[in-house]
Amino acid sequence: FMHQQALEVLPALLTSLGVDVQAHPPYLFGHSDGGSIALIHAAHRPEAVSGIVVLAPHIMVEEVSIRSIAAAKQAYLATDLKHKLARYHHDPDSAFWGWNGVWLSPAFRSWQLNHEIHGLRCPVLAIQGVDDEYGTLAHIRDIAQAAPQTQLLELPQCGHSPHKDQAEAVMAAVQAWRC
Repeated sequence: FMHQQALEVLPALLTSLGVDVQAHPPYLFGHSDGGSIALIHAAHRPEAVSGIVVLAPHIMVEEVSIRSIAAAKQAYLATDLKHKLARYHHDPDSAFWGWNGVWLSPAFRSWQLNHEIHGLRCPVLAIQGVDDEYGTLAHIRDIAQAAPQTQLLELPQCGHSPHKDQAEAVMAAVQAWRC
């Protein structure tokens, strides 16, 4: 699903918004799966992206991810998580079960982007919380190894949502990176 979003949906969205990626390639900002989508898009369409900021992106499936996503499934079934997601999704069941089902599928365990991120040519700012419950620092460190133009920010006392957990640090890093 991330490849479809990166290679079909995102280009269609940019076109519908009137973004001329040839004349003015945009900067992309993505969190979690959205960060993975930005990485895929930038790797496959390097001429269409000026740079990317990725927060807690996924480039592989880890056991910590599977455990946390399984726990999210239980929370969705037993708590008010569905109602919380309804604030952001018109159809929270479709959004949640689509995401959860893919990640917990045994066929998805071998998914990874390690070979694709070698195609990154644009500047990258990769941010990860040290205490991210959905992934380890290996994700952003592997991005930096594949794409040496990557700047890393590893945030202590920060979970899966750096933009919420440490908003000021994220904003400062993005502003410094763009200068």
